[in-house]
Amino acid sequence: MHVSVALFTADLRLNDHPPLRAAVDAADAVVPLFVRDRAVESAGFAPPNRRAFLDACLADLDAGLRERGGRLVLRSGDFVEQVCRVVTEADADEVHMAAGHSGFAVRREERLRSALEASGRRLFVHDAVTVAVPPGTVTPSSSDHFAVFTPYYRQWARVPLRPVAAAPRRVPVPDPVRGEEIARGAVSGTSPGLPAGGERAARDQAAAYWRDGLDDYDTVHDDLAADATSRFSAHLHFGTLSPAELVHRARRHGGAGAEAFVRQLAWRDFHRQVLAARPGAARDDYRSKGDRWRTRRTAADEIDAWCEGRTGYPVIDAAMRQLRHEGWMHNRARLLTASFLAKTLYVDWRVGADHFLHWLVDGDVANNQLNWQWMAGTGTDTRPNRVLNPVTQSKKYDPDGAYVRRWVPELADVAAPLIHEPWKLSGLDRAGLDYPDPIVELADGLDRFRRARRKQP
Repeated sequence: MHVSVALFTADLRLNDHPPLRAAVDAADAVVPLFVRDRAVESAGFAPPNRRAFLDACLADLDAGLRERGGRLVLRSGDFVEQVCRVVTEADADEVHMAAGHSGFAVRREERLRSALEASGRRLFVHDAVTVAVPPGTVTPSSSDHFAVFTPYYRQWARVPLRPVAAAPRRVPVPDPVRGEEIARGAVSGTSPGLPAGGERAARDQAAAYWRDGLDDYDTVHDDLAADATSRFSAHLHFGTLSPAELVHRARRHGGAGAEAFVRQLAWRDFHRQVLAARPGAARDDYRSKGDRWRTRRTAADEIDAWCEGRTGYPVIDAAMRQLRHEGWMHNRARLLTASFLAKTLYVDWRVGADHFLHWLVDGDVANNQLNWQWMAGTGTDTRPNRVLNPVTQSKKYDPDGAYVRRWVPELADVAAPLIHEPWKLSGLDRAGLDYPDPIVELADGLDRFRRARRKQP
């Protein structure tokens, strides 16, 4: 009997899954396998929110496989060692998996290929599973990757996407192969507003968004109070939704909202092609400005105030509290909080990136680190010295203060526009507020940043 292994990584779905489809088509029986990689957990990339969401995704994937006569085999430990053990137990001939794009993923894939080939087995790596357009598909004439988004997007938009792969009807699994019990209990330390994980939840969410949200995406995606983004980011991170399928569907839907939505998916691919070409950008400046950042040692009190949502700037505090409560933050709010930490407080962007990675369900090295670098001015932003003013941005994207009131109840009775600048309240109105004064004057922060970048006003 010919047996293959379908190795799941960041692609926890049955629909539009080329490695699973290929494994089913190539063999008499298939082992659907997921390995809880000890290296991922020891590096700190499995904090409570993502661990809980992963558990839900694995349970849902197992349920979907059982409906097709199969089951998910779960193992824990060294990634390569566990895959090779399953291959030996199943007497499998080949392994199918999605291509990864971080330095860690590429090195892990190379180790697995060497180990499998040493035992006479083959590894098939499938592109365009966790991205719509794989890194390296489009490149400028003078470099191995695009460093500016707009020219990248022009070429990205012209790339023909692979067709969507149908979910297999049957996934027969050989009996001798056993796995660990899939966790279904609560994980301690999670955010109380954690979203539901798994492909079923993802596809239900997508269907609702296609019906009620996509058409207006271009006009409302920056509106903080409207909360009108897709919220697909966690599902894209864990692969319960396919980027290629989403682009296909959005293009068929058509309209300005769909076009703006597709552009955001292109940003996701853009960051992956940057990280694939420059893996060190996960921790090092992509374009150093010679910054001598303040660190946790030199700015502990201000960093703590930022993390806990008590900076005295309502939109910043609202966003940081949303992060802790939901394990998610609105994209506009991510830009504002990152600008505030890196440029107004002049704190090392890695401090903020690490805090985000701890709480975000969609905590993704490429998106998180490179968006932080973009906002810190050390990444691909063509205007590296831009600073987002939290007051003017709050008035623009939360004019009535509804977003602030949702997350900063201390200000619930303050009317706009003063809710954006509560320090301007006077007399009893100010005295009755249990809300801190700003931890820094915006003008002082701007002056410090400009002097640090040697850009005098």
